[in-house]
This record gives sequence, C-alpha cells and structure tokens, in this order.
Amino acid sequence: MNDQMEITFQIRKATESDFEQIWEIFSEVIQFGDTYVFDPRTPKSDLQKHWFAEYMDTFVAEVNGAIVGTYIMKPNHIDLGNHIANCSYMVKPEHQGRGIGRRMCEHSIRVARESGYRGMQFNVVVSTNKTAIELWQKYGFRIIGTTPGGFRHLDQGPVDTHIMFREL
Repeated sequence: MNDQMEITFQIRKATESDFEQIWEIFSEVIQFGDTYVFDPRTPKSDLQKHWFAEYMDTFVAEVNGAIVGTYIMKPNHIDLGNHIANCSYMVKPEHQGRGIGRRMCEHSIRVARESGYRGMQFNVVVSTNKTAIELWQKYGFRIIGTTPGGFRHLDQGPVDTHIMFREL
C-alpha cells in the first residue's frame, strides 16, 4: 500500500466564501513589514478595497482544498493605461518555497494574455525581496526603474523598490 497522499493543486477565481482564508494569508504576510506597502495593522475591513475591489480579479491557489496562496490582477492604470496588467501575490508563510508563487505567476501571465493585456508591471518590488526578484526575472520581468528608499522596511529602514515589467 502506498503511504503517500495524492496532492491536488488548483488555481481558481476567488469567491466571497474565500474571504476569511484570504484575510489569514494577507494579515500573516503583511505583519512582517518587509514585502508589501500595507501597514501591518491594516484592519480586516480594508481587505475588501485591497484584494476584492470591483476593478480587480482575485484568485486563490489551493492544495488539497486548502487555500495556500492568493493573487490579484487589475489594470495598472485607468483608461489609456489599462492595457498593462498589475498583479500582487501572497503565499502563506508556511507554504513559501514550494513553487506556489511560481505557479501563480505562470497562471497570471496566461490569464493576462487571455484578458487582452499587452504587458504586466509590478510597481513596488522591495529590493530586499531577492526571492521574488529572482522569480520574476525567470519569467521575463526586468527592472525598468528603481525608487531610492521607496519602502520603509520594518527591520532595515528605508530600502529601494523596483518597477518590474514584461511584455505579453
């Protein structure tokens, strides 16, 4: 008899019933103050505007039915700039390093293309987040600009942020 459990993985659009699990991920990730601009004390009531606004699409990554990651996709700008997608990704800290971010990136690139976006841009990639920078670069993103001291890292103080872009 095989003792290994089969692992199922899927990425799907989020529903209202996913709110609590997404909040758990969101609040865990921002508490460190090292990768996202959100204040670690962001109240749960703000998740709606940050992760479920009507102009964005929200997705979840599930392993064996449990939500372990989430990402949003939205136009980077309004009107004449809405052909460039913008995404943000979060993985539960205890599931990081298992390829979930990679799979969400692949999924988002495919969805962005299917949605008619011509490019994808990340506006604030914290320079100390080397894992994310390396991942995005593997998927064709390049640093197109740097904001000196653009992020107030809770442990390291002011650090640079990068704008990363790739064509679709």
